[in-house]
Parts: sequence; C-alpha cells; structure tokens
Amino acid sequence: MTHPVHTPVIAADGGLIRFTLADLLSAPAPSMRIELTDASAAEPWLTRLVGTEASLTALRDEQVDVPAQPELARLAFLLWARRWWPASPTLGIPSLDPALLDFEAAVATAAVEDSAEGLLDGFEASPAELFDQATDFGLFAAAGPVAEEVQQLCTQLSAWFDRQDDLERAEAAADLAARVAPGQRAYVLAAGAGPTASGEGVLAEGRVSVDWARVPPGVLDAAEDTVAWRIVATRTAARLEVEVAGALDDASLSAVATHDGEPFAEVSLQLGSGGFAGTADLDEGGTRLAATPAARIGLLVGVADDVNGTTPEDRAEVVSLVRAREALPPEARTLAERAVADEEF
Repeated sequence: MTHPVHTPVIAADGGLIRFTLADLLSAPAPSMRIELTDASAAEPWLTRLVGTEASLTALRDEQVDVPAQPELARLAFLLWARRWWPASPTLGIPSLDPALLDFEAAVATAAVEDSAEGLLDGFEASPAELFDQATDFGLFAAAGPVAEEVQQLCTQLSAWFDRQDDLERAEAAADLAARVAPGQRAYVLAAGAGPTASGEGVLAEGRVSVDWARVPPGVLDAAEDTVAWRIVATRTAARLEVEVAGALDDASLSAVATHDGEPFAEVSLQLGSGGFAGTADLDEGGTRLAATPAARIGLLVGVADDVNGTTPEDRAEVVSLVRAREALPPEARTLAERAVADEEF
C-alpha cells in the first residue's frame, strides 16, 4: 500500500481527490483522480468541477481521472507540505513558515469553494479557520520577504470574506494588507549534536533515523541517522541515553527502546542547545536485556504505537523531489518557499 507521504489528498464531501506526489511537486500537475465514497454527497459539486461526461464516468466506476484543477492542486500541495515537508539544515532544505502555509491554504480553499461550491463541506479547515491560524502563527511578521504578494492575497481574501458576510475577517484581512511591508525575518536553526562517544561500560549503542510519521511536522531535522543512543552500565543497573540532533522547534517528545519490537524503556526528551536529549534508568528486566550479547535492541523517537510509518526509501524519494523544486520558476512555488529563497539573497 502506498504511504500517504506519496499521495497528497483532499478529503472532499463524498469523495477523495488524489494527486501523485511526483506530479504535484514538479508542477503543474497534469491530472488528478477523484474517488467517490458517497455518490449522493459528491454529485452536487462533481458536475460543476469536471463536466457531465466525466461526472457520469465517476458515478458509474466510483472513480475518474481528469485534468488537474490548479486550485485543487495548489491546495493539495499546501496540505501535504504542512504535514510532510522534510525541513533539514543537514540536507539544505529550509523550514517553511507555518503562517505562510496556512495563509496560502486559506486563499486556496476559498478559490476551491468558488469553483465547486460544496466540495469542501466538512473539510478539515475552512478559509476562516486557516486565516485565523495564520495570524496566530505570526503572519504579519512572516510576510516581509513576500510582502507585495501577501498584500494582494489579503485584499483578495478580504473581498471573499465580505461576500460570505464575514465582516470581521474581511476587515482583519484588509487591515493586514494595509500594514504589511517588506522586511527581513531571521530564521534560527539549532546546530546538530555530534554522535555520542563510546566508552567504558557501554552495553549497547546504535544510531537510527526518525520516522516522519511518528513525530509532529517541522520539529526535527528530516535527514537520516540523526538519533544516537546507548545503554550504559551504572553501579546498580543501567541507563538509557538518547540524543536527537537537528531540532527545528520545541515539542513534547519521547523515545522508546525496544527488544524484538516490544517496548521496554521510555525516555522523555528535552530541547537543549544541540537538539533533543534525555536519559532514563532501566529496571532490572531492561538491564538484563541490554546485557545480553545477542539482544536485538532498537529505538523509536515519537509515537510508539503502531503507525503507517515511512521507510528510508520513502524519505529519500521525497527529499529528492523537494530538492528538485529549486529549479521551478517562482510562480510555481509557494509563498513560504519564495520567502525563504528571497531571504537567501
């Protein structure tokens, strides 16, 4: 089964609209697939979106491939980037400002509502909610490098809110458009910690990668092999030590040590100057496992429950596709990408 990291999707009312990641990131996406989950709910917007012939095909086959709609492709990419963008100072992939991503998603959601009213009924976030999130995340401060575009889109969004009789947000967007001015915003990234040195009393040690599906987006460096762990003998038992290099933001994180896939110790991780780190004393059973020469010990950072995790191959493919976006013209990239690019010059 294809991992969600490879299949950007919009959850529409009565259906799913899917894109191929490689097509979406290379822009413009040539096609999209509409899969119906509730034909009666989808029928009101389906014909308006794709026309009578394609609509009949979808209703008969429960799916149809059609040329991609630019507004939907843009929204699908922004939703994907909010969850899966592989920010990594190690790999040279910058973080994208969440305020700019949410703001552009608000504009894209409003455009979809105009082109196919009802398609986003019950959607995960409305234009109003996305705009509120963007302002809460500091849209005014983030807008400097792309101020002119933010001004234009704020004016556009203000007019859209006005048509929806949302006068409070119409005024807020218009006010933001009037106040935004060009400027620079500094992005500070924590330096990565070096590998933990081996020494006397080390019972087991290793280096692992972060599974993107187990951690919040935009918190850890997306590069491979950023987690170093070791189990050290103490006078009475043993201690698990974990270091995660490349912190991009603070979050509540923990690491779980496993034996043959079964958890046996958990460490709370705290953000420091070099990344996240933590230690935990092992109980008698954990100490015995660590001292067993043939023990198959692993480590997970983030959610320890069963998740649809990413593989090294998944992550390498996404990193390659994201890096290729550097060659795209500015108009094919998001506001957040252009803001970072403008700050580099």
